[in-house]
Amino acid sequence: MDARLSCAEASHPDEVDEELDTFPTSEPNDVVRLRYDRLRSVAGRIQTVVGDVATQGERVRSLLAWRDPRATALLVAAVSLYMTPLRGVALVAGLYALHHPRFRSRMPSAAGNFFKRLPSRADTML
Repeated sequence: MDARLSCAEASHPDEVDEELDTFPTSEPNDVVRLRYDRLRSVAGRIQTVVGDVATQGERVRSLLAWRDPRATALLVAAVSLYMTPLRGVALVAGLYALHHPRFRSRMPSAAGNFFKRLPSRADTML
């Protein structure tokens, strides 16, 4: 290992002290409580991210399981767009993009709204 690339000098002294602490600890209760609270906050953030990733994965699985008729319709639309010539897709997309502002709405995009409405395992556990 190249010692010049080590990040040991950049670490906080409390982190080094925590690594070199004995078992059972020789630190006062306040320091141990601070370490525990820091660990809990990091674990909570990790749990939140893992939960979000799991929810998105369950939605993708639901999309591929064909249990939702809207997902089936979107999949059929995607396949038909794949088979349609690029000039026709560009024409329809251009006409849609240039439609009058009076007919535009502040609703979220169709793809984002569709993906958020897909059921996750939390929805089916009831």
